[in-house]
Amino acid sequence: MTSSPIGRALDEVPRTPLAVTPTPLLESPHLARHLGLGAGLWIKADAWTGFGLGGNKVRKLEYELTPERLLGVTHLITAGGPHSNHCRVTAAAAAHLGLSCTLVLNGYPDDPARGNALLHRILGAEIVTVSGREDRAPAMEERARHIERAGGRALLVPLGASTPRGSLGYARALGEIADQLPAGARPTLVVPSSSGGTLAGLILGMALLGVEWPVVAVSADDPADEVKARAVELAQAAAGIVAADLAGDGVDSAAEAVRVTDSYVGSGYGEPTPESEEATLLFGRKGGVVLDPVYTAKAAAALIHERLETGPTVFLHTGGHPALFR
Repeated sequence: MTSSPIGRALDEVPRTPLAVTPTPLLESPHLARHLGLGAGLWIKADAWTGFGLGGNKVRKLEYELTPERLLGVTHLITAGGPHSNHCRVTAAAAAHLGLSCTLVLNGYPDDPARGNALLHRILGAEIVTVSGREDRAPAMEERARHIERAGGRALLVPLGASTPRGSLGYARALGEIADQLPAGARPTLVVPSSSGGTLAGLILGMALLGVEWPVVAVSADDPADEVKARAVELAQAAAGIVAADLAGDGVDSAAEAVRVTDSYVGSGYGEPTPESEEATLLFGRKGGVVLDPVYTAKAAAALIHERLETGPTVFLHTGGHPALFR
């Protein structure tokens, strides 16, 4: 990527290669025709990042788990729900790197022998269960102190690896999309969003390229204004790592092209809605695209029901297939 502005900005930033990239940008003509998207529909297949069964968290962990940050580290500690994709990939990274892993999870899975809950255990993670989301951070810190008393050293990985450094993974992905689309295309991007790191990287990538593509970010849980504010804050901080001159107007200008909607959350995180179930069947039967029920099905529902700008549409598939089997 060195020849592109994103490549020049990111090539000097350390990372630990984990993902199989670039992921494909797959044209879906039959599904596009069915949805009336005359300028075409492309699927950015980040379900296929490969490592630990793939998904968007792999790109972010490449920058979060850099070699210098891992010096002397014996354990990775992170948090999430009982079927967390992020926890799955973090546990896989720990095993790959020869480290121990502790997952602080709020709540018990209905069946620990299914979905990501099973994968957490297959990958050798220690499971610490707490009552609620607010209990996760204190439990992570307490576990880190316990490890230190025993002579080890823990690296705490924030929720979703959604940090300024982790966000760089999706600035790189934005560069891939730009390289893969037909020359001169001005796409609308449709992307799931929750902890904000993926969206932050896309904003930073647009700022680095000097483009303002329309982005529809579909919240899986939190209110839209919170999701956008978190993503812009992360993008500003990430810009400070790679291109400090973009940390003001450049990022803010790119962020103006982003619209976040929380209209497809339904009754809560991970809970299906009639629209998400419709989208799952439609994408499967008309495009051969398998969605996950937590993130991409709700983003696809927005793609179906929202009024998108003219021009090609890129649907960012962030993975999460194990949730189909929980």
